[in-house]
Amino acid sequence: MSEKKTSAEYPPIRMLFELDRADDPFLYDDLMRCRKGSRRANRLRLLAHEGVSWQWSLAAGVAPRLPAAATPVNEAPPLATEIAMPLAADVFDAPIAEG
Repeated sequence: MSEKKTSAEYPPIRMLFELDRADDPFLYDDLMRCRKGSRRANRLRLLAHEGVSWQWSLAAGVAPRLPAAATPVNEAPPLATEIAMPLAADVFDAPIAEG
């Protein structure tokens, strides 16, 4: 069996990341929502992890589920039909004349 690898065998990766808005406006705007420091680095780490997961799932032939797009309704909804409600029908009858 294989033994668990220690962190000494997998040293951390350190990068200097620079991104201009002209390179990728969507990513740039998303990262700018976070303050400088660990929040922005964690957001970049999350986006990178999701991207790698997406690519591996596509390579394995498993298509990730996308949310269903809402389809616009072009026709008017059908008119409501009359419902038989004999007890409630008396409420809308002609007023009772007291005599």
